[in-house]
Amino acid sequence: MDAIAARVEAAPAAPPAVPRIPRAVPIQYGTALLVLVLVAAPLLPVLLQSLLDGALYEHEYTLTLANFARLARTEGFGQVLLNTALLAGMTTVVAQVAGTVAAILFGRTDLPMARVLGEFFLWPLYLSALVLSFGWYAVYGPSGYLTLLWPSVLGEAPWNLYSLAGMAMVAGVSQAPLAYIYCLSSATITDPSLEEAARVSGAGTFRTLWRITLPLMMPAIAYSAVLNFTIGLELLSIPLIFGDPAGITVLTTFLFNNGVSSPRPDHGLVATAAALMLLIVCFLVWLQGRMLGNTRRFITLGGKATRPRAFRLGALRWPLFTLAVLYILATVIAPIGTLVLRAFTSFLSPMIPLGEVLTTGNFATLFDYPVYSRAVWNSFVVSLLGGALATALIGLIAIIVHRSEFRFRGALHYLALFPRAVPGVVAGIGFFYAFALLPGLGGLRNSIWILVIAFTMRFIPAGLGAVAPMLLQVSPDLDRAARVQGADWWTTSRRIVLPLMRPALVGCYTILFVSFFKEYSTAIFLFAPGSEVIGTALLQLWVQGEAGLVAALATIQVVTIAVCIAAVRGIFGVKLHG
Repeated sequence: MDAIAARVEAAPAAPPAVPRIPRAVPIQYGTALLVLVLVAAPLLPVLLQSLLDGALYEHEYTLTLANFARLARTEGFGQVLLNTALLAGMTTVVAQVAGTVAAILFGRTDLPMARVLGEFFLWPLYLSALVLSFGWYAVYGPSGYLTLLWPSVLGEAPWNLYSLAGMAMVAGVSQAPLAYIYCLSSATITDPSLEEAARVSGAGTFRTLWRITLPLMMPAIAYSAVLNFTIGLELLSIPLIFGDPAGITVLTTFLFNNGVSSPRPDHGLVATAAALMLLIVCFLVWLQGRMLGNTRRFITLGGKATRPRAFRLGALRWPLFTLAVLYILATVIAPIGTLVLRAFTSFLSPMIPLGEVLTTGNFATLFDYPVYSRAVWNSFVVSLLGGALATALIGLIAIIVHRSEFRFRGALHYLALFPRAVPGVVAGIGFFYAFALLPGLGGLRNSIWILVIAFTMRFIPAGLGAVAPMLLQVSPDLDRAARVQGADWWTTSRRIVLPLMRPALVGCYTILFVSFFKEYSTAIFLFAPGSEVIGTALLQLWVQGEAGLVAALATIQVVTIAVCIAAVRGIFGVKLHG
């Protein structure tokens, strides 16, 4: 016994154990750092370029505020700001009126086929504003099908898309689904006792709607109005197609004309205008948050509330149904249908029998040119692979923010939502400067991977909005049970939380696929020969006056998105809206 004790005492002491770093640490900090780089990469170069007297990638420059003074003195810039505000304001009015009326009609009344009409009403939400602009041009443009048909029946056509009012109509219809979604959600959860009390007091259908239902929808109306006004400021395709030919310039087309399409871009002026737009949109996004946080006085839904009873329209039921159908036909079916029809004709006019001009030649010509077939292929690659990578990142962000003890999870959440305040044109300009500034990134700058990176940054908030609500419904008790059994945070997340999030991740991936596939405003500042996507190819074809090829390429985008949405709904039962 003494000998054993002596040997133990004589044995060298074991080296102190090296503390093991939990797997959660590199995953959480690495994700946070990646998001920080993604968000800061386009913003810092724009802000820096606005303070320099030369191009950011030049070797010699000095800090200055002269760019702001030059921008203020630029001839016509005051009119540019006024046009931007007017277009955004008029767009918001059209979108809010159409969206609010549709939410009440389709969600709260006994209107026939309300569900089907509501689905058609949402379609502009799924498509690019660029494609919708081409559709409106094909029907209501100067040589549009209905514009040419109208004089032979009713005299001169009463519309003009080449005006602020015309552009606001196109943009308002394309943004009305956003107001519809917010207002429908609010209208369908109202406490029915308030409306029943109004009915008992003798109020009719329209008086109850006006005095009870509509006021209770005001938070949703106001919030969606700020959202639509913000989007209205960021519009590029509609002002580019209808405004530029009429000499109407807004802030986004000012950036485009002085940046992408200028033979000698004025980087200081472009960056300063982009920084101004960024500040305005940041303020509006902050305002949205304030409005959303101050709506408790409108809360009426309690624990015993039931679904409100549908309002009876009486004798107005079928007249309102007719008006709703005419709206859907005029603003959704006619633009999209005419655009698709134009893709299968050599020339579309009411003066020529359709049978004489039917052809598949536009598609054959499209794929005869490698640049356009490559644009289609690149769009699929960016959307399929980029959407998958972005979904993985968003899933990580969600479980770190909502299901971890990461000390900076609050800051990470704010950082992940910040791209809501970054317009697509500003993101494109910022990434262009960032990749031009950093050495060794030339190869990446001329590939589709710069688009994947830029699109991922842009749509992190949209993906997070699809994932976070379901994650919050998963009970934390499941996490605790796994941790009690000895599993660490990453094992718990990978084995328990992420599998339960599968439906939400499918919805997130679909939203990102559609968003990546139709995005164009960021891409026009970043694409190079070989990295074209459908959006940039559409703009190039439009400038060249190739209406048939534009329609064919747009039809490919429409059909792809339609198949994607139908498949996800049919197979997984996932809706892509609220």
